[in-house]
Amino acid sequence: MSSIRLKIVTPEKLILEEDVYSVTLPAESGEITVLPDHIPYIGSIRSGEIFFRREANAEPERLATSGGFVELHGNVLSVLADTAERAEEIDIERAEEAKKKAEELKSQRSLLDGEEYARVAASLEKEFARLRVARKHRSKGGFIAPGQ
Repeated sequence: MSSIRLKIVTPEKLILEEDVYSVTLPAESGEITVLPDHIPYIGSIRSGEIFFRREANAEPERLATSGGFVELHGNVLSVLADTAERAEEIDIERAEEAKKKAEELKSQRSLLDGEEYARVAASLEKEFARLRVARKHRSKGGFIAPGQ
């Protein structure tokens, strides 16, 4: 059976490099799933959840990302992410605190210029993604479909 070589890199470090069966990404145009022998693809990804399966029927492994770019050529999928965290590495309490701070700042929109507001909104989106991924990872009861 064919596989995809998945490589996820952030400015700080290599997060993951291994062979997988499938990868689902939060592309700007909508969620996409890549299987072996997919057509070439280059695009941007938004804050959200990346999940991959090592085998067709395996439980998905999850990562939270705050955006970046993706390139697929042959069966090599490279993700250049602004940030990427494995679900088990996310501290839910810290993520909740960061989300609350971002929500408070966002509520003061009239005090923020356009650039500051965009930064706060992006931070809030990132924290929502981190919490969603961490909670899915910790849930009992198996697979939870993306977006639930």
